[in-house]
Amino acid sequence: MSAIVVAGGVSKRFGQDKGLVRLAEKPLVLYVLGTLALVVNEVVIVVNSDTQKARFAEVIKQKARVVIDKATLQTPLVGALSGFETVQSEYTLLLACDTPFLSAEILRFLLDTCINKTAAIPRWTNGDIEPLQASYHAKTAAEAAKNALEKGKLDMRSMVTEMQNIRYISTTVLQQLDPKLITFFNINTPNDLKKAEIIIKHSDY
Repeated sequence: MSAIVVAGGVSKRFGQDKGLVRLAEKPLVLYVLGTLALVVNEVVIVVNSDTQKARFAEVIKQKARVVIDKATLQTPLVGALSGFETVQSEYTLLLACDTPFLSAEILRFLLDTCINKTAAIPRWTNGDIEPLQASYHAKTAAEAAKNALEKGKLDMRSMVTEMQNIRYISTTVLQQLDPKLITFFNINTPNDLKKAEIIIKHSDY
């Protein structure tokens, strides 16, 4: 099994690559890679430039393969497409680089439930979905991403709309594996970073 980590975005709030923002003196992307090491045997990190590739390569120390987006548009959908076309496995996780508290149990569950489906995507009770913490049939997802981009649509939901035979997993089910659903906690603001530091102080991260 494989995992794609979309890391091309530069955070305006932090003024640097999102995945390299430090949480407790450790870049966010290393938290993601630490959990993925327990789940998959191939990780592809997608960035948007040679400069970003060099920065990430220096930090990850060959723990993953770093590739550059195949298109100039800066959107997670382009990063996802580049990842889908790069991974070697039939099924793959698709993740963001700013989720330091990923649940290995949930990631394994998503991969298992994706077998014979085009995707396994968490869905909240209000209908919102988590396309950037989900598993996909790589070839099918690549085609869906291309179709969405050809229509001028740049958001992840547009890719999902192009797909059929998706298995949606209720977050109430996932709470059996991660009661507080901390796996979905992501770092968007300095305040999020402070919250994450508090979480770390009271956990084993």
